[in-house]
Amino acid sequence: MNAVAEAPLQAPAPVLKWLGRVDYESTWRAMQRLTETRDTNTPDELWFLEHPPVFTLGMNTKPEHLLAPGDIPVVQIDRGGQVTYHGPGQLVVYPLIDLRRTALGVRELVVGLENAIIALCAAGGVDVVGRREAPGIYAGDRKLASIGLRIKRGCSYHGLALNVAMDLEPFRRINPCGYAGLQTTDLQTLGLGDSLESTARRLAPHLLRTLRLPSSAAWS
Repeated sequence: MNAVAEAPLQAPAPVLKWLGRVDYESTWRAMQRLTETRDTNTPDELWFLEHPPVFTLGMNTKPEHLLAPGDIPVVQIDRGGQVTYHGPGQLVVYPLIDLRRTALGVRELVVGLENAIIALCAAGGVDVVGRREAPGIYAGDRKLASIGLRIKRGCSYHGLALNVAMDLEPFRRINPCGYAGLQTTDLQTLGLGDSLESTARRLAPHLLRTLRLPSSAAWS
């Protein structure tokens, strides 16, 4: 699906929100409500947050990729992609964007999210890369960030999950993003550890640039 407008529409200033640690399912439902009710005058929003431990299953998830969830809740959701893990110490960013207004296609949105993380890491002297065949960001062979999106009514929700400083053990209970044996890492291991909120505030300007959003965005 490619949601590209012929010409960008005039956009109100985006809103940046630091939500702290919030429940997964209620946040997902809030994204759905905003997407269903927004119109051309609704500002785009970027939500920055973390979730309590949860495994989420995208619409394409194969049951065999959920290996041993144990006591961690499992939620079937409406994004693309396979299974992933969210938990404390992981920065989750939900870009709630009218793609018609920004003239972004879906692939450009994915690349924009990847490029923002690449720029964040480069500013700290660490080289990471995106992979077209397996969207996300990698430090060597280890996955640092995952991306999973839903596009509805020409607008995006769900988004990216960046491992900042977290317990990576739960990733061993799944085949991350459907890849058996895929190892994960975090910014702390790469020498770029910081608080989640500080990481969010450093990442935000890169996201505004790579997602073609006005730099006049303000935190609320």
